[in-house]
Amino acid sequence: MTTPQTAQTALTATTATQSFQETHVTGATVWLTGLPSAGKTTIAHELARTLHADGRRVEVLDGDEIREFLSAGLGFSREDRHTNVQRIGFVAELLARNGVLALVPVIAPFTDSREAVRKLHQGGGTAYLEVHVATPVEVCSVRDVKGLYAKQAAGEISGLTGVDDPYEEPESPDLRIESQDQTVRESAAAVHALLNERGLA
Repeated sequence: MTTPQTAQTALTATTATQSFQETHVTGATVWLTGLPSAGKTTIAHELARTLHADGRRVEVLDGDEIREFLSAGLGFSREDRHTNVQRIGFVAELLARNGVLALVPVIAPFTDSREAVRKLHQGGGTAYLEVHVATPVEVCSVRDVKGLYAKQAAGEISGLTGVDDPYEEPESPDLRIESQDQTVRESAAAVHALLNERGLA
């Protein structure tokens, strides 16, 4: 026998479920890979502004900040780079699984590391997009946002990705951006268009 109290409880539970379904938004990870000074972080922040304006929940997982707070102590050997990428991938998938658009402007120089992150997302049924910011090293070295190319040329540092350390370009990214041929806004708009195309924006 259904009492008024039982009916009210059932109605409340149904309303809560409907409310969740109406407000739940699909998240995704957008991994922007490319050489140092390719424009990854700049594009990610420009895209984040657009998505915020659209009312989306967005987080930019900056590689330098992750190194400082999550991967402190890791070096730049192949093994440490792989570990760093997997940690970032785990955090990104966790955010994306909970409705956040996680923008990840991180070099991730090795194919196997990037594929491991993609498989992690696939295993959880979480959307994952790989964007290759394919700015040539000649352009990156002129931009040299952090002065890394100058330091490498002066012999002050070694192991610079794309110069004296490998960078394995994605063979089939979801999107390839030639940032040297367009503005930051145009590059961000291209990623935004991809998200729209996949029903994720």
